[in-house]
Order: sequence, then structure tokens, then C-alpha cells
Amino acid sequence: MKAIREARGISLQQLAKDIGRDVGFLSRVERDQQGAGDETLHRYAQRLNVPITAITHKEIPRDQEEPGTPERQHPH
Repeated sequence: MKAIREARGISLQQLAKDIGRDVGFLSRVERDQQGAGDETLHRYAQRLNVPITAITHKEIPRDQEEPGTPERQHPH
């Protein structure tokens, strides 16, 4: 979440103001120290102009990796 926000050039303070949430709360959410409700996540995603899945999924499932991604070879 933080990386996307920073890539958009939006400060945590500005985001908190824009979506009506406390700066400390959003900081804890970004650091995975606190959960956020659906409404907060939707506001966050909407403000950053990204799909909700961009901020809620931490890993890309293996079946959604880019084609041609080499698999790790194990030494024999």
C-alpha cells in the first residue's frame, strides 16, 4: 500500500485528509500493524486510483505470474 501511495506522490498526511482517516491509523495499516475495514480500503484504493486488489493482495498467485518467468533451478 505504502509503495503505491508513494509512487503516486501522495503523502500519508494528504491521503488521511482526503479519505477522512487518522494519519496514525493509516500508518499502522500500511505497516500491517492494524487491519482496516472495507470502507477505508475502498476509499484508499479510490483515492490512489487503483483497483482494491492492488492494495489487498500481497503476493501474485503462482498461476498469475507472467508467462516465461523462469522457475528456480535446484542444484543437483
